[in-house]
Amino acid sequence: MSQSNLEKQEAKLKALNQKIKDEKNKIEQRLGKQIISQANLDYANLSNENIKSLSKKVSELLKEKSVDH
Repeated sequence: MSQSNLEKQEAKLKALNQKIKDEKNKIEQRLGKQIISQANLDYANLSNENIKSLSKKVSELLKEKSVDH
């Protein structure tokens, strides 16, 4: 394979990896927004510590649910 073809494939791979990263970020943002909305949380009260605590609780709940199945 020529250098040019390798560079083109590398550029495509980088673009695909960026697209995957962007989609993951969108999902994370939508999930966070839905949790905040459904729990009627106030953005003003969401410190980093509160966010970590809530995410731990949600994670534990989801782990319990997956074990139940």
